Amino acid sequence: MLFSLAYRMLGSVMDAEDLVQEAYLRWEAAEETDVRSPRAYLSTIITRLAINQLRAARTKRETYVGPWLPEPLVTEDPPDTVELAESLSMAFLLLLERLGPVERAAYLLHEVFDFEYAEIARVLDKTEANCRQLVARARKRVGSPHARFEADPAQAKRLVEKFTEASFAGDLEGLIALLAEDITLWGDGGGKVPGAAMRPVHGASSVARLALGVMRRLAPQEIVVRPTEINGQPGFVAYVSGRPLSALIFDIRARQIQTIYAIGNPDKLQSLPLPS
Repeated sequence: MLFSLAYRMLGSVMDAEDLVQEAYLRWEAAEETDVRSPRAYLSTIITRLAINQLRAARTKRETYVGPWLPEPLVTEDPPDTVELAESLSMAFLLLLERLGPVERAAYLLHEVFDFEYAEIARVLDKTEANCRQLVARARKRVGSPHARFEADPAQAKRLVEKFTEASFAGDLEGLIALLAEDITLWGDGGGKVPGAAMRPVHGASSVARLALGVMRRLAPQEIVVRPTEINGQPGFVAYVSGRPLSALIFDIRARQIQTIYAIGNPDKLQSLPLPS
């Protein structure tokens, strides 16, 4: 739960792991009389550390090169509830970027992790009334996420396979047939990936041509593609020489690929599993 909260706050696997480690060290060093409830004590530490770190990260993100996307999280073991699964999606995590750090914490604690307002007040050191206002304001800013029409797992897997096959084969028409006409591709290279899209790419033809252009540049290299679930959605990790090259996440609706999130910034791929 602590990692889940930290990741949703920061959008970074490595930073979330660091925060959990820091929380554990503080818990281990605390006097036994100070810890009435391990859950409350640790949640408070994680939340406050995440708020401070998110404030610092906001400044860096203002100067980030190209679109910023959260660090990909492989989710081969799905979360226990629909709410937890939905709150891992790239679309939801990007919506959370509209919120300030304290607002984000209050919203996640209440809407995703089912904390009562009295608990949130203790975690944030605010009044219950203030916490209610924070959550209400956050709901308005985030809005009602569009209902995701869940693709059949076998169908989603096949769509990802077809996308990979068409990309490797240089099949432009075959690739376009898999994409929604109004598809958007978000690419995060962080200024460290040559040829990475510096802006969102819209439209089936433009996205397909970009994908084939990337494949042509990588043609001489030995690419291994490992299909997997990332952030609760179908996707794959591409490897070159045993190292992650990029992670692609697909939002699939109505038997078509509606959105692609492509993360190539090497700093964000370090926590991905190595190819088996």
